[in-house]
Amino acid sequence: MDVLEAIKTRRSIGRFKPEPPPRDLIEKILDAGTWAPTHHLTEPWRFFVLTGGAREKLGEVMAQALAEELTDPDSQESKAKIDAEKQRPLRAPVIIAVAASPKQDPNIVELEEIVATSAAIQNMLLAAHSLGLGAILRTGKAAYRKKVKEFFGLSDREYLLGFIYLGYPDMQPQKGFRTPFKEKTTWLE
Repeated sequence: MDVLEAIKTRRSIGRFKPEPPPRDLIEKILDAGTWAPTHHLTEPWRFFVLTGGAREKLGEVMAQALAEELTDPDSQESKAKIDAEKQRPLRAPVIIAVAASPKQDPNIVELEEIVATSAAIQNMLLAAHSLGLGAILRTGKAAYRKKVKEFFGLSDREYLLGFIYLGYPDMQPQKGFRTPFKEKTTWLE
């Protein structure tokens, strides 16, 4: 499939079959991420591939981090939230956590490092789609909690941008829709 077709047909896939894709496909996806544009060629991205029991360990850490924020972690409602958080990483056979590690240099703009890593994520999502795999980028509070960042060995100066859940699709993607570009574009001449 050509790149324009991949862009227009890629959809977020949130349900996966239990069998993980082979490592060589995962490595192709990771390689695609490294070809994202990067100002000053800093390549600020870091990838963490979680399979098997590593997903359970991440779930434990995510649940602990959430529990620390709750005012009454022993209530029934809180216990249900904590248990749901613990199960989140088990929704896909493979998770790729993606972090931005901005280079500490006065000539480097930190936001550009985050943008470059975001472009790497898009490359990976498109690569997964072109290889017949499903993927979804999941973000949210779990990615920003200190305990979760520590699980990946990230410093306070690094950003966990999100989690790419990856596997063989176990759902039909929804039809895509976007606002026509003309409604979002201003031409200056």
